[in-house]
Amino acid sequence: MENQLLDYERQHLEQLRALAPECTLFLKRSGKLPLPGPCEIALYGSGARHTVKGGTGSGEVNSRSFLNIEESLSRAGFQILTKDWLDRYDAVRKDAYAAFLKKIRSDARKHRTSPLIEGMGAVMPEPEYEIPLEQRCNTAVYVLSRISGEGSDRKVVPGDVLLSESEKRDILALQEMYPVFLLVLNVGGPVDLSPVVQDVDDILLLSQLGVQTGAVLSDILLGEAYPSGKLTTSWVRGGDFCPQAEFGEKEETHYKEGIYVGYRYYDAAHVKPLFPFGFGLGYTDFRLEPGAVTLAGEQVTVSAQVRNTGAFSGKEVVQLYLSSPWGALDQPAQALAAYGKTRELAPGESCRMELRFKMSDLASFDEARSAYVLEKGDYVLRCGNSSRKCKPMALLRLTHEVVTLQAKDLLGKPDFSDWKPEGPEPVPEGLPVYVLDAESIPTKTLSDTRTLRPDPMVQALTDEELVFLNIGGFKLKDRSGVVGDSGFTIPGTAGETTSQLKAKGFPAIIMADGPAGVRLARDYYEDKKGAHSLSSAMLPTMIDLLPAPVRSSMRRQKKLPKGSMVKHRYATAIPIGTAIAQSFSLSLAESCGDIVGDEMERFGIHLWLAPALNIHRSILCGRNFEYFSEDPLVSGLTAAAITRGVQKHPGRGVTIKHFAANNQETNRYNNNSNVSQRALREIYLKGFGLCVRESQPCAVMTSYNLINGVHTSESRELTEDILRGEFGFQGIVMTDWVVGGSLMYNSKRYPMPNAGKVALAGGDLFMPGSKADYDRCMAMVRSGELPRYQLELNATRVLRMARRLTEAAE
Repeated sequence: MENQLLDYERQHLEQLRALAPECTLFLKRSGKLPLPGPCEIALYGSGARHTVKGGTGSGEVNSRSFLNIEESLSRAGFQILTKDWLDRYDAVRKDAYAAFLKKIRSDARKHRTSPLIEGMGAVMPEPEYEIPLEQRCNTAVYVLSRISGEGSDRKVVPGDVLLSESEKRDILALQEMYPVFLLVLNVGGPVDLSPVVQDVDDILLLSQLGVQTGAVLSDILLGEAYPSGKLTTSWVRGGDFCPQAEFGEKEETHYKEGIYVGYRYYDAAHVKPLFPFGFGLGYTDFRLEPGAVTLAGEQVTVSAQVRNTGAFSGKEVVQLYLSSPWGALDQPAQALAAYGKTRELAPGESCRMELRFKMSDLASFDEARSAYVLEKGDYVLRCGNSSRKCKPMALLRLTHEVVTLQAKDLLGKPDFSDWKPEGPEPVPEGLPVYVLDAESIPTKTLSDTRTLRPDPMVQALTDEELVFLNIGGFKLKDRSGVVGDSGFTIPGTAGETTSQLKAKGFPAIIMADGPAGVRLARDYYEDKKGAHSLSSAMLPTMIDLLPAPVRSSMRRQKKLPKGSMVKHRYATAIPIGTAIAQSFSLSLAESCGDIVGDEMERFGIHLWLAPALNIHRSILCGRNFEYFSEDPLVSGLTAAAITRGVQKHPGRGVTIKHFAANNQETNRYNNNSNVSQRALREIYLKGFGLCVRESQPCAVMTSYNLINGVHTSESRELTEDILRGEFGFQGIVMTDWVVGGSLMYNSKRYPMPNAGKVALAGGDLFMPGSKADYDRCMAMVRSGELPRYQLELNATRVLRMARRLTEAAE
């Protein structure tokens, strides 16, 4: 493979191999690792050969090649002694997959639907197996893998969230059998490890690190790299999930847990996680000593001294939490206020860290007044290296209440009251008190300073031409688009803006999916009509569910026209979003964005449909691997860093998504998220606001779901009042890929979004675009429901973004 690599591929692979260990962490560590050198090794588990580099759906990236863990360890010099065991497991897995497809087809017949609809996004649980074990050397590794993806959610069943009986049996047996045993978790989200966690000495959360997943494991085993990540989501037992948090409902999902998501709930309910938010071990240990607290207006600065007390080099993450006083509003026991990662520290070496935050960033939303407030009282400042290992260090005293922002009553109200704890936690005694200057904390008011006026070029267009600009590019004969493969300028792109008006000076914006790299067709050819993909955008499972003749046709290599030749575009698969966030390193996140931006330049892509920063509300969400955290601060700052990395490249932009409260895949097109305004503003919208203010992304993508009965894409309050008015967003707003008609949007209560209503709400692009969408929008223009002036504003934003991206790219 290396001899074939182009310079950019080699550079990006080397860069990722050096960076990705920071995304990994030990959940348990005994001191038996690292190994002194390559040796004989007994390798077991589904992930040994079926290593997962990232999730399915939009998370897939077509790299040149990918070495699984077995191949990577062999290349590093290890002798794998269990190939016979792995061969037998492959046979079991093949039979299980055939049965899995058979069940999908059977269920489709029962439900009177297509196997493609029944099986959309479906993932086979890891199968049970009976394969004997025997000790073959001194060292064993069991690689436990899980995969999930777009279109389907995880389930609390063996082989998914729960360990299978086979996995439990073999993991415990290998721990007893081998002097050195490592359980490796090649997963995109939490697994209930409670049946084995007390007995297994060494557990490594490898995660899914893109194309370098296997190489990073070999480096960690040999001590050539070290883990330094922290959990961005709490790991708990299967029975300890928040009972108030409805999940997977068909049409109505009630967010009754309110602001108590993730560690905020486990703290309030006094549930002890298996592994808490912010936890993670490397090869070494650290001593953290909180230092001085300094106030400058509303800014709080905390210093801390970090010393490496172990025998290996490493990096530590310092975390600050703030406990707000209860007043009119209930409060979580603590909320992450700031974090920072040290440089590499050699054994015995120390460094000083300074972390800062603004008090207004921790304000709570009072629904009764539609205002963000800091209530008077004592705010407890805590410093540590995880949410459950943070020491109270100071009280920040606010002598009277401050309203930090007078907002508006927006987005409706659910028909329930949010859950809240019984009462506040006691305030620690004996802490130094720092009095905040309430007068120095600014009170912001909303004033509409937007001055957008229609561009003269836009004003000269006909109504029909304006509608073209408000809808994604489509071929006039097509009635509907395709998810993930609606572009036609570059094969395998997700979509683009209209090319109908190029002759009038309106350039098109070309978009590629993400978020684990640039998703394009790897193999293509060119002829007089343009470039054409040689592969299908459909997932392998979807192809397997097609009738045999169609399946064979799709897998057959397309016949090239005479005189054409196969060309290639090789993209680099970066770590999944959760893994990037687990690094707790904004510089690493920016470097991953830089890799993506570089490849966008090479391939001619203007907009990347990523990063995705929805909250890990439940570990069951099938797309959580794309997202960053259960905490909005981590989510927003990580997304902003990736954005900076991409957008430092001229003519390249990101599209942060999915705006907002998009937290399950089950019936994602028709599901209504019933959420309180407080929970929306403090949890589900906060990360988007942070990202916009920190990095000003070029685009925002709305979500499929509804919020309190209104499609997010049709909500003017969400798009205009909050995103543009409160957050100050200056780019374009597009829908997620609305396709499929009645096959997807089958709810009588909630019909599919209408392109005209989206435009009326201030949405600039209805994607991916089709003739049917065009017709619906034109019908509202002709009826007078959609004013021409609104279309002109939308089209002006699209035109200006197209000019910005295409002119800078030249």
